[in-house]
Amino acid sequence: MKFITEEDLRDLYRKEPFTAYELEQGARLTPGARQFLSDRGISMQDNVSAAKKDSAKPDKASAGEKKKLGCMMKSTEAIFLMAGEELLRGDAVLAQSVIDLGRQFTCIKNAFNNSGAIDNLSCRECTGISEKNFSEDLDDCFEINESHIQLKKGRDIIVLHRLRCNLRELEAGILEMCDGRAGENDLCRELTGKINQIVNTLSQMICSVVGGKICQRKS
Repeated sequence: MKFITEEDLRDLYRKEPFTAYELEQGARLTPGARQFLSDRGISMQDNVSAAKKDSAKPDKASAGEKKKLGCMMKSTEAIFLMAGEELLRGDAVLAQSVIDLGRQFTCIKNAFNNSGAIDNLSCRECTGISEKNFSEDLDDCFEINESHIQLKKGRDIIVLHRLRCNLRELEAGILEMCDGRAGENDLCRELTGKINQIVNTLSQMICSVVGGKICQRKS
């Protein structure tokens, strides 16, 4: 068994300060080394303990976790309907685009419930979004703030942005459910990829509302 001493850690810290220390498998810290980490507020992860923790996690999500995620999807589906209704008051074309995205999201919800496949959305390429990254988690093209509510179509921008934020929250819930579960990897990739397609389409719609035909994506 290898023992890591305080002097060993001091040498490492002197070369390059660190805030976390990962203990290699089969090694142990001396009392002085543990005190060194504690005095500097350095967190430590024991690979053996982490491995045991991960191996204890079920390969599949529990019924409760899936029910919670299913409820989140129903809530998102309702927000799509609400967004379509709000936009229909002023811009029928934009409203129809959101309604079409809502139908795509319903396919995602059904696939989660083991009924039906999910087709890819058509990607309209622009400066920052292409076929290559269309299914990836991309940053917002630009930050939405109070200045946008003063624009002529400020309400439309906020409605679309609210919907985009809700989808990202849902994506985080999916990733949390699948984390560390090999049996959920395929489902996770499928759902998050298709949700990202909707999110990125919404980003392009927001750009169009703000700048017309000019791409607003930040460099």
